[in-house]
Amino acid sequence: MARKMCIVVLFLVQMLLLPLQNHAEIVVSTVEAPAPQPSKSSGTNQFPNHGITEGSLQPQECGPRCTNRCSNTQYKKPCLFFCNKCCAKCLCVPPGYYGNKQVCPCYNNWKTKRGGPKCP
Repeated sequence: MARKMCIVVLFLVQMLLLPLQNHAEIVVSTVEAPAPQPSKSSGTNQFPNHGITEGSLQPQECGPRCTNRCSNTQYKKPCLFFCNKCCAKCLCVPPGYYGNKQVCPCYNNWKTKRGGPKCP
């Protein structure tokens, strides 16, 4: 009987902590600064392909670009891992959340052992 009571108490404590964990994740995700977006002004941008064309990024710029690219996926950790790995090699990240890989051939053509795409 005591064992059943312990299980019930642990279950109730866990149910009380779950909303707190979700709230903490929401607060953390809303506090993060948005990744810088390229300027959309007509003709005033000196570097229109900065970060998009192959070799145009510095290694320290990969993190924010990959954070933006992986922001809409449900598999954030693997997406960020492989995006950062690909960015470190290719020094570019395609624009948008998905696709557009044709603007960065290195990123697009790097394949896994099975022949699938390595970079998200």
